[in-house]
Amino acid sequence: MNPIKIYAGYSLNQNVRLSSSSGAIFSVIAENIISCGGAVYGVRMSEDCYSAEFMRVTDIDGLVQLRGSKYLQAKVGNTYKQVRDDLLMGNVVLFSGTGCQIYGLKNFLGKEYDGLFCIDVICHGTPSPALWKKYVEYQEMKNGGKLKNINFRCKDDSWMDSGMKEVFDDTSQGKTKQLYISKDKDSYMQMFLRDYCLRPSCYDCVAKKIKMADLTIADFWGIDDVAPEMNDGNGTSLILIRTVNGMMVFESIRSKLKLKEVAYENGVRSNPAEYRSCPRPPQRDTFFGDMETMAFEELEKKYASPIRETFKQLIKRKIKNTIKLVIRIISRGRE
Repeated sequence: MNPIKIYAGYSLNQNVRLSSSSGAIFSVIAENIISCGGAVYGVRMSEDCYSAEFMRVTDIDGLVQLRGSKYLQAKVGNTYKQVRDDLLMGNVVLFSGTGCQIYGLKNFLGKEYDGLFCIDVICHGTPSPALWKKYVEYQEMKNGGKLKNINFRCKDDSWMDSGMKEVFDDTSQGKTKQLYISKDKDSYMQMFLRDYCLRPSCYDCVAKKIKMADLTIADFWGIDDVAPEMNDGNGTSLILIRTVNGMMVFESIRSKLKLKEVAYENGVRSNPAEYRSCPRPPQRDTFFGDMETMAFEELEKKYASPIRETFKQLIKRKIKNTIKLVIRIISRGRE
């Protein structure tokens, strides 16, 4: 069943947008819920950066921790019980997570609540938290400091070609080190994008078949082929409104967004994870066995070696990117 409405969009608040993975739609909705006295549930990184976990937020400042993608499985803990307690007290709740987390929440609650609004993301799959911890320990050893901050989707250079931004504290010398690694070169991201480190259920995801969210948000991949005038390089979201409740939330914040309605087929053409699970690679079982016994450096060499472009592929990609840049410049000139 197709959504009610589909949009390309982004927040008019440039600062919030630049600190978000794509168009900052989650932040705009979350701020609106909090301004009405509600509670927002989303995922933050733990203080030691070794894991991700759900967090309840009731003030605007707290939303900073919930912004941005976290590419690992988050600890749910007693979050579902907290959500139920909020709803029983009559509080409005915004719950943001993956489709399977919303599926789990709805089944835990056992009934519909008028005050509950759910946002999911188009999910490629959930990487192993054990692999993430192993990666962080390796990065800390290699860089001689404690990881204090991680941005999985840093778009300082480009939204469409983002990378990992890691901040390390060297407590022995009192210095801070910043490291940027392209997603094409970062070993953790390559293991994720090659589908080696996902949960077994991710290869046959029930949540892709049974949609329980009110709204779905994602990066609008392929935006230049659908609505190039909506791409200024700072991040554009795909917004899928699935329910009447979702439409109500969307209407309350649409004045804070730049929007263009698009057809469903155009919106998901370059984002097939909306309706299709990723294939299970034959190396998946071997990978998890090796993860238990190998040092990360060995794992990196075996499973994250760079894929080399041929000269023809490199030229083709550069020409395509140049054409897209020219289209964006022309589109801005017509606004």
